[in-house]
Amino acid sequence: MTNPTDAPTLAASAADGGSAWGAIVAFVQDWPNMWPSLWLGTQDTVYMVVWATLISVLVGLPLGVLLVSTDRGGLTPAPAVRAVLSAVVNIGRSLPFIVLMVAVLSLTRFLVGTTLGPTAAIVPLSIGAIPFFARLVETSLREVDRGVVEAAHAMGTRRFTIVGKVLLPEALPGLIAGLVMTVVALISYSAMAGAIGGGGLGDLAIREGYQRFNDHYLWATVILLIVIVQIAQSIGDLLVRRLSRR
Repeated sequence: MTNPTDAPTLAASAADGGSAWGAIVAFVQDWPNMWPSLWLGTQDTVYMVVWATLISVLVGLPLGVLLVSTDRGGLTPAPAVRAVLSAVVNIGRSLPFIVLMVAVLSLTRFLVGTTLGPTAAIVPLSIGAIPFFARLVETSLREVDRGVVEAAHAMGTRRFTIVGKVLLPEALPGLIAGLVMTVVALISYSAMAGAIGGGGLGDLAIREGYQRFNDHYLWATVILLIVIVQIAQSIGDLLVRRLSRR
């Protein structure tokens, strides 16, 4: 039997449940109205992440190889060069991304001609991701069995051939895993880029959600960012598993 004193509590709980359900229904009903803006924001986010990932791989992969090759006991030992490269990478990794975006505004304007929009955001995204990916490449290459590299070197194989035919193929699962981590980091960076007009879902969340107090846009952008991350992570995990079975 229900205690009469519990009635207000039960009523409040029912009201809260009804309010939550009503909010969900309202969100679902508002989705078609938000979708055109959300779709454009998603396209901008994917555009930024894809191009920043390509640039990060093109620069970060050779940089990671150099960090390993120029280390003591590497293919081309050069401790001084390695110390400089390592310092540059550490400086790049130590800067919070929101600070980095503001710090490179002048460089972005010089390279792109503007500091606004998805194309402009690619510059700080790439600068922030290159040292991150380079360290992951270095870590993956260091996990390669040293005996395999020494055997190839003893057979008279050239250094570039060892890198291209031994180091990179042996480290490929780790490299793919590192690439996925970089993509996920870039997705979060791209959301932060919206704080300074970088476009994408982050910009949409700030303009339509935060500044106009529209919770539906905030929920929608969070959902879409989670979906994008899950897709990227699932594809990466699948590739890593298949490469690890070779």
